[in-house]
Amino acid sequence: MKKLLITGFDPFGGEAVNPAFEAVRLLPDEIAGFELCKLEIPTEFIRSGVMLKDAIRTQKPDAVLCVGQAGGRTAVTPERVAINLMDARIPDNAGCQPVDTPIVSDGPAAYFSTLPIKAIAERIQSAGLPAAVSNTAGTYVCNSLLYTLLHTAALEYPGLRGGFLHVPYAMEQLPGKPEGTFGLPVPDIARALTCAVEAIAAFG
Repeated sequence: MKKLLITGFDPFGGEAVNPAFEAVRLLPDEIAGFELCKLEIPTEFIRSGVMLKDAIRTQKPDAVLCVGQAGGRTAVTPERVAINLMDARIPDNAGCQPVDTPIVSDGPAAYFSTLPIKAIAERIQSAGLPAAVSNTAGTYVCNSLLYTLLHTAALEYPGLRGGFLHVPYAMEQLPGKPEGTFGLPVPDIARALTCAVEAIAAFG
């Protein structure tokens, strides 16, 4: 059976929960012929990449899907590209706040996702959930992790497909947020992730 490593971040920025890993936690152990390896990743620039690379080395997955929260977005958004830049508006969970710093000093300017991002968005939409392709993963830890994933795959695991998907706030995060802030129930986010895995499996 093929193996898919799926990661979600822990809470950050003063939030009590992160819907990324809360949704990953709800997923079954097998979807569409993929055995799922679930991993909670710290919202830290350095340690997140180290943990991801360790998991790839030990689990030897066929594909990797990393999941993060993008509060304020109104859809589940597979990311098209990661850029070689760390520029943090707030410190990460280790207190690190890089500004205008490359992730890999001699690395390429950017990498494109090797997952079927449009098929992922379409399958999520077909389940009645909001989804759209995103052309920016930001410059915080999510982008850093995606860049690290794709850079590692390019150098060490040429057959490994990988990408990143952002999810909106969970409903329980909305109290205290500005009126009209969008959220989804965590079970709906988990359904969206299931659709994403199915689309990856159909991609071959």
